[in-house]
Amino acid sequence: MDWDKEEIKRILPHREPFLFVDRIVSIEGNERVIAVKDINGDEAFFRGHFPGRPIMPGVLIVEAMAQTSLILYHVCKPEVAKTRPEYYLGRVKAEFLHPVYPGDRLFIEVKGVKITDNAGVVDALARVEDRIVARASLVFGVRKTS
Repeated sequence: MDWDKEEIKRILPHREPFLFVDRIVSIEGNERVIAVKDINGDEAFFRGHFPGRPIMPGVLIVEAMAQTSLILYHVCKPEVAKTRPEYYLGRVKAEFLHPVYPGDRLFIEVKGVKITDNAGVVDALARVEDRIVARASLVFGVRKTS
């Protein structure tokens, strides 16, 4: 299975330059989603983080994890997700193990711990090749719109 960016845009409310998921490469039932973000080096954040030695900011790696989490939410709760609810990140516990550079392909793996109509708890890993570059536990809320 392979969802491209257009399929992702049908689900996520995010758009460029704040869309950090390029493809969905695996969905395992209601339990796990694996996404890809190609770090091409043209992203605006590299101009200031850091000139001469660009590194992807950790907060944007967490954002890629959060966006992948919303894909998992969509798979688990399609009846709620189709109403286009508001999503908000409630808590993040993350650790960053290695830097992510231009030219890297970031694989984001999200596993559901608990998904309800109003919230989700997930564990996430970010890898470049076989190396874990970050891991996090995320809690997000879902507010249904009228």
